[in-house]
Amino acid sequence: SIVNYGKNAGPEWLSTTHEETSVAIAHGYAKIENKPLLTCVHGTVGLQHAAMAVYDAFCDRVPVFTIAGNTFDADLRDNAVHWVHSSQDDVAMVRDFVKWDDRPASLQHFAESAVRGYKISMTPPYEPVVIVADGVLQEEPITEKNLRIPKLVMSAPPIGDSNAVMEAAKMLVAAENPVIVAGRVARTPQGMKNLVELADVLQCKVLDQRMRMNFPSTHPMYGNTGAVIAYPNVADADLVLGLEVQDFWGILNKMTGLNKFGMETEKRTKPGAKIISVSAIELNHKSNYQDFFRYVESDLSITGDPEATLPLLTEAVKKLLTSDRRIAIEARGKRVAEANRQAHARDRELAALGWDSSPISTSRLFAELYAQIKNEDWSLVGNDRFASSWPTRLWKFDKHYQYIGAQGGAGIGYNMPAATGAALANKKHGRLSVNIQCDGDLNYAPGVLWTASHHNIPLLTVMHNNRAYHEERMFLALLAAKYDRDPSTSDIGTSLDGPAIDYASIAKGYGQYAEGPISNPNDLGPAIKRALEQVKKGRPALLDVVTQPR
Repeated sequence: SIVNYGKNAGPEWLSTTHEETSVAIAHGYAKIENKPLLTCVHGTVGLQHAAMAVYDAFCDRVPVFTIAGNTFDADLRDNAVHWVHSSQDDVAMVRDFVKWDDRPASLQHFAESAVRGYKISMTPPYEPVVIVADGVLQEEPITEKNLRIPKLVMSAPPIGDSNAVMEAAKMLVAAENPVIVAGRVARTPQGMKNLVELADVLQCKVLDQRMRMNFPSTHPMYGNTGAVIAYPNVADADLVLGLEVQDFWGILNKMTGLNKFGMETEKRTKPGAKIISVSAIELNHKSNYQDFFRYVESDLSITGDPEATLPLLTEAVKKLLTSDRRIAIEARGKRVAEANRQAHARDRELAALGWDSSPISTSRLFAELYAQIKNEDWSLVGNDRFASSWPTRLWKFDKHYQYIGAQGGAGIGYNMPAATGAALANKKHGRLSVNIQCDGDLNYAPGVLWTASHHNIPLLTVMHNNRAYHEERMFLALLAAKYDRDPSTSDIGTSLDGPAIDYASIAKGYGQYAEGPISNPNDLGPAIKRALEQVKKGRPALLDVVTQPR
């Protein structure tokens, strides 16, 4: 019916080659557009393929709306495929990591469930939902009367309790060196503005975990430096305000080793430092999958959506500021801004190390890339954490769509399809989408390169090709050093060399413009220029760059 009546325009189908790719595309799209992209998966086998991407979206608090097929009535399963692709409870395999699901028994039921599912998915904390579409409802003639689609009325996001917000404001005003840690704050462009306003009022350092584009890197209070973004340094803080932080316990505490009684830990914060948490995750905790991390002993815990709660908190802080506190806060702001300036200058100096190396240093790769896109309306649609976070450290991010963060569940195979989905969303805005693509990740779902070509999705993909699953290689090398073993064995099971994979040829086979492998740093700039020319014409392009490990 969708094909016959919609004529591929209302809605338009996006052709993909794998269900995991489909959901990951929707994941990236939602991070730009702040709304779901509908995905359809084929019964039991389709949902099993999609499960990893559904889990990533769940952990990343992203709205993804999935419809799965099923033939529930055994009497209507007329061939072997219907039997092996049907089940009593399709969603059982993903129920622990979706927010809601349903198996409607009638068309009217389906209409209500579809509206309800959208509303649930789009109420913070955002998360995936799944609805099962039975084969009878899909294929048999309509017999129901007076069918209607219910009116969609969205829920207001949950806001923190006003008394708790006032208490948090008192603690922030009294603190001498508060630090804000931002996890998933900005659901919309307004979220970034709200955080900027609070930082301006408090004149305190903001450490962004880069799960979203939460805070502009051009702001003087932006404190991110170095390659460690997920666990920023809070050692000097006498108060830490966490805004939907991922692994807040790990930021506040450090594991130091094992003894016979268990793991030894020590505080990363100053003695007596106060801890405030604002998060909506408590509204939808699940028990099986451990995406909620260790329990945080905070001094004040506010259950509410950070983006919606921040304006109340900022106004409460303003009301409490005396002239003396304003003077002290202004002085603090100058100190923080200068310390941040010096730290960012050190990052720029570090970027010059190994400038002429071959394989190409990751810092040079992203310095060369930024030099050619900085005057464009660009959007970084790939995670930069596996490249020592050089874009985060060197580029100027100040718009909400300029970075979409990582996958949440650390599932490999996410980045390329998510970048494609984000580039699809950026396409209608005329933005230049750039993806940093790890080699190991691309091998999970390379078919998405065809989807980008087939739908003319303009996207520049730059391979961070270190010819290994290097995260695992580093871990094995660390263990070898710890236990005095041969470090060369860290290549076993982690190397993607011998033969080296020719990603340029793969991309060309899928219809993309491609160059590489590029290992001479002097060839990099001209290759980026040629690829950008193709992307600006509306064609996806890939550059296979042979890089240093990190």
